[in-house]
Amino acid sequence: MVAPPQPTASAAAPPRSLLQRLGPGLVTGAADDDPSGIATYSQVGAQFGYALGWTMLFSYPLMSVIQAIAARIGCVTGYGIAQNLRRHYPPWLLYAVVLLLLVANVINLAADLGAMGAALTLLVGGPHQLYAVLFGVVCVLLQTFVRYERYAAGLKWMTLSLFTYVAVVFAVHVPWGSALYGALVPHVVFDAAHATAMVAILGTTISPYLFFWQAGQEVEELHRRNIKPLYVGPRAAGPELARIRMDTMVGMGVSNTIALFIIIATAATLHATGVTDIQTSSQAAEALRPIAGVLTFALFGAGIVGTGMLAIPVLAGSAAYAVAEVFRWPQGLDRLLGEAKAFYGVIAVATMGGVALNFTTLDPIKALYWSAVVNGVLAAPLMAVMMLISTNGRVMGRLTLPRWMVFGGWLATVVMALATIGFFVI
Repeated sequence: MVAPPQPTASAAAPPRSLLQRLGPGLVTGAADDDPSGIATYSQVGAQFGYALGWTMLFSYPLMSVIQAIAARIGCVTGYGIAQNLRRHYPPWLLYAVVLLLLVANVINLAADLGAMGAALTLLVGGPHQLYAVLFGVVCVLLQTFVRYERYAAGLKWMTLSLFTYVAVVFAVHVPWGSALYGALVPHVVFDAAHATAMVAILGTTISPYLFFWQAGQEVEELHRRNIKPLYVGPRAAGPELARIRMDTMVGMGVSNTIALFIIIATAATLHATGVTDIQTSSQAAEALRPIAGVLTFALFGAGIVGTGMLAIPVLAGSAAYAVAEVFRWPQGLDRLLGEAKAFYGVIAVATMGGVALNFTTLDPIKALYWSAVVNGVLAAPLMAVMMLISTNGRVMGRLTLPRWMVFGGWLATVVMALATIGFFVI
């Protein structure tokens, strides 16, 4: 395990521009709109039209507060979530959490790589399995051999790929009155179909791998900027905690805004023409071609590839952070390969494990289902543990959560627990 960075004269960061202050939160939020998420939002728009657009506003504060708590744990303690579990909680809990995370991430990697391969096949032709292999190899090589500063900046700029879905919306006819009404006015229907959609949306927006990634990236930021963990100098923590709040709110805002645009785009095209059953993101792209034209189809397909290139490193990286923290291996994307061989080995094995699943008989739709099951089992208990960590003075020093974050974090945990129960009951 990497030791916390050596204290500097002050924990406060020098003034930086808005773009420079955006980082882990922005990338985390953008990675939430991975190809699997695109499939979920496409199905919601195709099946229900604009009626569930309001769920993006509903989930925004919940995902924002829980991601801010994950980031705060990393920045205050100087350790990731798994490391904090190892230091303060029973070993069985640590091993169970990390094992479930690994299973869910590898399945999710398989689904995302398969969707990226299928999307590129739709755009240019060729074998989708070969493309899945190439995407996996490229992502591993970039994470392993590109310097952290450059790689982190690249991930930040890659979030622009999400805006292809904004372009899709403006490339088709949208009845904006209906779209805005659906986004701003909750429309609650108590039946199995709507309940399933709500569970799917919450499971897509609030995912355990995002907790591990953002906490790990905040630790990386401490090392990169040579800032001590905030519990060492709590009086100077204000600017860093403000940065985390702003970064996370912007990142989750971008995530949910893009998700809303995907719902609107598919509602205006697929739902409006009677196409109501979409299982994968590539199916959504293909269905758009005869309805909305080649340009819309191409933008949607290109967005799947772009968001996948952003999500694959986050899925593999979050697994690597967790496993390395369990075994106290040297870790971090800021380390060279020779300094953290096991850490980069986990990234490679997880990514190529996802690639390998695309050569089995595993149904990609079933893969998404089981990934959602594992994430559902893991999310609420992990969120509860994060709340215990972040309100524990022995762990966080004087920087335990303020009351509003305690309320918001437990509310998000309860909502996620109810959604998980609903997943198994429906």
